[in-house]
Amino acid sequence: MYIKVDIANQTLSVLEDGLLQNEYPISSGANGVGEQNGSNCTPRGKHIVRAKIGAGAKPGTVFVARRPTGEYYSPALRRQHPGRDWILTRILWLSGTEYGRNRLGTTDTMRRYIYIHGSPDDVEMGSPGSHGCIRMRNRDVIELFDQVEIGTQVEIVENRSDL
Repeated sequence: MYIKVDIANQTLSVLEDGLLQNEYPISSGANGVGEQNGSNCTPRGKHIVRAKIGAGAKPGTVFVARRPTGEYYSPALRRQHPGRDWILTRILWLSGTEYGRNRLGTTDTMRRYIYIHGSPDDVEMGSPGSHGCIRMRNRDVIELFDQVEIGTQVEIVENRSDL
């Protein structure tokens, strides 16, 4: 199994033996692509799923610093915390595998806390808007989470021609 994230088309594709199994709409970094720490950009290149967080959590479970807060997302909760970056339901924590590009130093994907994660249902998919992570609909991230294992390869490319 292999995951390809296409930034230009704002899609995440799951491939097995080179065949497309699933494709999901996503929302990548509002600041575009880039690997630098603090940029809020989505890092390009080859990664792996380093950790899976949230197995069995109820859809809408709120995570802060990769820990469930005991809260469940609602519009009322959003009004109480208007500046919060909503990380919901499941987290696939990514780790870069390309030394000098997305692994180690000031470009380390894992140290930047880049995830594939769930988001509120009213968050627009199909256009950039995250703080650098790959946001998905909650039902989609649950389905993806159940398909992948730790160590699954993830490649983030700027456009489909890079696939």
